[in-house]
Amino acid sequence: MNAAGRVCPLRYRYGAATIATAPERLAETLYVVGGLYGNTAALDALLAMADAEPGPVTLCFNGDFNWFNVDDAGFDRVNTAVLKHDAILGNVEAELQPEADDAGCGCAYPDTVDADVVARSNQIHARLKATAARHPAHLAKLATLPMFARYRIGALRVGVVHGDANALAGWDFDVSRLNDASHRAGLTPQFHTADVDVFASSHTCLPVCRQFADGKVLINNGAAGMPNFSGTQHGILTRISRHPCPHPVLYGVRVGAHRIEALALHHDVAAWQADFIANWPPGSPANQSYFDRIANGPIFTLAQAAPG
Repeated sequence: MNAAGRVCPLRYRYGAATIATAPERLAETLYVVGGLYGNTAALDALLAMADAEPGPVTLCFNGDFNWFNVDDAGFDRVNTAVLKHDAILGNVEAELQPEADDAGCGCAYPDTVDADVVARSNQIHARLKATAARHPAHLAKLATLPMFARYRIGALRVGVVHGDANALAGWDFDVSRLNDASHRAGLTPQFHTADVDVFASSHTCLPVCRQFADGKVLINNGAAGMPNFSGTQHGILTRISRHPCPHPVLYGVRVGAHRIEALALHHDVAAWQADFIANWPPGSPANQSYFDRIANGPIFTLAQAAPG
């Protein structure tokens, strides 16, 4: 089996204890935006949502903000906007550097993902990487991004990662694994090792929110730039704040005075689909893998994502 796209490189691995040493950034309201995937319409909608908040908002793009944006204008627009805010690496960005050629797309897909999907992801990334090579200034900035970030919102300590507590492309925060009680029990010590109350992640491309027995919370926003539920076309972002949300909330939990919530990211679907098809027409790798999800959503429901 070709390891490209399946493996989690050693350079992706940091360990939960390293998160505890990261500098702490203060925020009033934090938006965690994973998996924008080059969707410029969703980016516009996100910035408008942040502007509508009554107080200051910190945006943290927790990786994979690039993906479908293989046109030069789209690549420049996404990275120019994102890099004005806080950002951490996703596997997509980590594999864009010229010397990064050992892991394909870097997704570290589990065996449950079909080999054809993995092969197409590697093809998508190769084309994106060719685009990135024409933008050395953006590549230089992307090379400086960390693999995780740490925030304090009031008394709440938040660890923002792309994959999981131990690795950039880890799958421990995938909804299918979190539904296993023994797996959840094994994750509990990682909150204490990382010295956080909340982990906010992305990477696995499906959302989930779970509160643990000791009050710790794990929230994975799935994808900001693609639909997350069957029959829908909006993305999702994570909002963490002590302040009431001015936008409709899909689901969430409270920790004391703090709100940890999933928000729908509605955007101009027609404009986005036109941009997508211009870059990825029928028969192309991204169209084969993703257009049905973009048009119809995945086979997944809000009830599966929401805390019990």
